[in-house]
Amino acid sequence: MATISPYLNFPGNTEEAFNFYRSVFGGEFTNVQRFRNMQGAGPIPEADADKIMHISLPISKETVLMATDALESLGQKLTIGDNFSICLNTESEAEADKLYHALSEGGKIQMALEKTFWGAYFGMLTDKFGIQWMVNYDYKKK
Repeated sequence: MATISPYLNFPGNTEEAFNFYRSVFGGEFTNVQRFRNMQGAGPIPEADADKIMHISLPISKETVLMATDALESLGQKLTIGDNFSICLNTESEAEADKLYHALSEGGKIQMALEKTFWGAYFGMLTDKFGIQWMVNYDYKKK
């Protein structure tokens, strides 16, 4: 069965926000990726290179708080109020396919479900009610 995690977008201050959340919830970041290490995205302005592409902070056994910096230099526009998504972490590609296709019915696909450079099967969509979803299956590390 899929687990659900909130995925937040910030206007360039994700690291500051997540240091605050870590002080509140405790724990350690399990993943911190910066835009300078993002493969295949083209040139990243030096001012944005150390911004957060992805960060994860477990806050319980079942819940991970995750986020990214929304960068205007990459054409991203942040609007407070819709600056979050619900991320479904599935147990298989088949489950990811099923949930992604069902949720996208009547909605809008943002990113097709596909294998990614970070080792996941991942896609994004907005459902017919305007809710943003991310569907993710992490491949087992060898």
